Amino acid sequence: MSLNRTREFLLKLPRVEETLQWDNFVYWVGDKAVGGKMFCMLVPEPGESLVASFAATPDRFNDLLEIEGVQPAPYLARAHWVAIDRWDIFPAAEFHAHLQAAYNRVEAKLPTRVQRTLALSDREYRAAIREKRAEAKAKAK
Repeated sequence: MSLNRTREFLLKLPRVEETLQWDNFVYWVGDKAVGGKMFCMLVPEPGESLVASFAATPDRFNDLLEIEGVQPAPYLARAHWVAIDRWDIFPAAEFHAHLQAAYNRVEAKLPTRVQRTLALSDREYRAAIREKRAEAKAKAK
């Protein structure tokens, strides 16, 4: 696995948004303007102590921590997030399965109103994002 291959995989998932926050690529199920939630972070700089972190299912969290190179994710472990310290810990298919499970877990926990927004057509979804961002900008003034 690599940063670029992982990014490609994540961006093919439905309604995934990528942002740059905390010096990381952060992946969201849905745009955060409409209530989306993050499910994965990738570290873009080589040489960092961690390369990725993601939401694990509660039943898999402890099992994943038993794998060498997997540790509780800083600041997010209480929400069952794990972090990996190098790209070769999992074969590509297994890593993709973990990321898909993270996506599914976060999507399932989204409020009904957010899930309804994600189910809109592309045009309606983008319009909802623009509207929410405009509302937030108007409130900030």
